[in-house]
Amino acid sequence: MKATRSRDRRRTPGPAVGQSGAAIVEFAIVALLFFTLLLGIADFGRWLYTLNAASEATRLGARVAVVCDLNDEAVIQRMQGILPQASSAQIQITYYGSNPVAPGTWVSGCTASNCAGVNVRLQGVTIDSIAWFLPVSLPIPAFSTSLTRESLASAIDGSSNPICQ
Repeated sequence: MKATRSRDRRRTPGPAVGQSGAAIVEFAIVALLFFTLLLGIADFGRWLYTLNAASEATRLGARVAVVCDLNDEAVIQRMQGILPQASSAQIQITYYGSNPVAPGTWVSGCTASNCAGVNVRLQGVTIDSIAWFLPVSLPIPAFSTSLTRESLASAIDGSSNPICQ
């Protein structure tokens, strides 16, 4: 009788019969959480950018308002150039003058000859989330800037002011 050597054939371990789709399900869960976090970070960045743009828009609006004519449309146009999502209804421009009866107090409404300054306020602006599955509107707080009177005229000595165009 011939001696036979037994062959040692071991099976390499493979996936268990019930575990064949587990990796796909785990990846889907992790990917969903990862992309939600990624879009949340992007939305937060957009919100911070819009905060800065709103602040700069009110500063520019006040600057344009004190060197251009009263209620000039250039104020709103220049503000919307920095912050396009701001509508004209969300921008309030208030010209104020000194109260001659009670010095040191201010009254709203004045003419170009007696205005003491201007206040530009931006409020009610929101930005929508870029994630379609997270329908969130992020509010921007109100921003307000006041400046004292300068020319309040779009043209001085026949020269037009380029800021007002």
